[in-house]
Amino acid sequence: MIKHTLFAIVFLASAVTLGLALPSFAQDGKNGAAAPAKVLVFSRTAGFRHGSIPHGIKAMKELGAEGGFTVDATEDPKMFNPENLAKYQAVVFLNTTGDVLDDTQQAAFEGYIRNGGGYFGIHSAADTEYDWPFYGGMIAGAYFAGHPAVQKARVMVEDQEFPGSKMLPSTWERSDEWYRFRESPRKRRGVVVIASLDESSYQGGGMNGDHPIAWYQLYEGGRAIYTGGGHTNESFREPLFREHLKQSTRWAAGLEKTPPAKSKPQKTKTEDGDSSADS
Repeated sequence: MIKHTLFAIVFLASAVTLGLALPSFAQDGKNGAAAPAKVLVFSRTAGFRHGSIPHGIKAMKELGAEGGFTVDATEDPKMFNPENLAKYQAVVFLNTTGDVLDDTQQAAFEGYIRNGGGYFGIHSAADTEYDWPFYGGMIAGAYFAGHPAVQKARVMVEDQEFPGSKMLPSTWERSDEWYRFRESPRKRRGVVVIASLDESSYQGGGMNGDHPIAWYQLYEGGRAIYTGGGHTNESFREPLFREHLKQSTRWAAGLEKTPPAKSKPQKTKTEDGDSSADS
């Protein structure tokens, strides 16, 4: 025991003398275990307000307890300052709508993402901040353009290697409010579509047969992911949708690895409606 203690003292003294970097670990201060990642769930609305927001917040806190991250929920835009954002590994925009951050807060969030932070947009996060180009880039230009009535549709899972979709069946039937978007995210370089809608399976698709509904990208030094589900209260009780949310949040927070780049380009729709590979 004495020998081990003396060795440790000598090692530490040598490290200090030689300027060696010692490993550091985030600890919870109670038992020495690594502290969980922190996630900020932001649900401020400046337009339509979803009744499912409280259900989403409750679900995110439960999923954090299961998935190794803690959740702080807020609707206070003042939380978007450099000092506060530095506490979080990911920020979730949960059914936000409209103009929710001022210019100073937007600049703080841009800096956060560029410093390696993560963004996860859920459902009406696509109906948010239309005049903020950086935000538009995070959601790959896919701003909300309209929707039909809530109904069941077939979701075609295109990427079963991504952490947020590897648990999903290749064909996934579920009910939600299915957004159509002003622009297809497939048009943006570096965006990987993980799921799309089979427009023949429901009424009111409106995107000419190529209808992405969830995607991710490495963006401006950080990570960004969006999912179109989450309008209904029931969504946040669905086991598969909850797993999709949990693992997508873990990826946004840097707790899951990004799959290797696909060897084949994803398909897009040409103007005549035929499928073609991106060049």
